[in-house]
Amino acid sequence: MTDTHSPSDAEILAATPHADEKHDNLHGPTDKQFIGIFVALAVVTSIEVAVSYADIGPLFLPVLLFLMVAKFFGVVWYFMHVKFDHQLFGRLFYIGLGLATAVYLIMITTFRFFGA
Repeated sequence: MTDTHSPSDAEILAATPHADEKHDNLHGPTDKQFIGIFVALAVVTSIEVAVSYADIGPLFLPVLLFLMVAKFFGVVWYFMHVKFDHQLFGRLFYIGLGLATAVYLIMITTFRFFGA
């Protein structure tokens, strides 16, 4: 007699080797990395708050801008998964960021922000 039992979807999935298991693990940060990133962002934020209350003279704006850029790239790199996506997506994101920054700087110069 022939076996007329057809395998269920669950049986097929259980018997099929998962070729993408390695890929799935590399698609984003682990929980431990997320916690580390959270702590790093919290520390940078607390430094920003401390700098905003401190009188550090002409270093005030450059220090805050540097800390802002560091936090921005930390968020983009990990939480937006730019680090884990195809390089083309990262390049497109950074080209757009560069264009937006250039337009913003050109707009600011019309208000004589840097000349004052």
